[in-house]
Amino acid sequence: MTKSELTEALSEEQGMSLKEATSIVKTILDTMINTLVAGENVELRGFGSFSVRHYDSYTGRNPKTGKKVQIQPKKLPFFKVGKELREKVNAAARN
Repeated sequence: MTKSELTEALSEEQGMSLKEATSIVKTILDTMINTLVAGENVELRGFGSFSVRHYDSYTGRNPKTGKKVQIQPKKLPFFKVGKELREKVNAAARN
């Protein structure tokens, strides 16, 4: 599902204009992004939680040349699936 498909589904299910649904989806995603950028976690009960993981610098290898390169420290978003979502996906996979 894409962002535009999510917007269309919200618009249809709630009987609102596409413009209103787009604004709501944008606000939710922007708020989640800003929260993660601030170093805080986002938890959606039953769905999952988003956090930022910190990775230290390390020595890697260029696969083409085999030359060693220093990889800079970085922060990456991480998603941990919630119990309810995991159970629903597993139940659907069994059917």
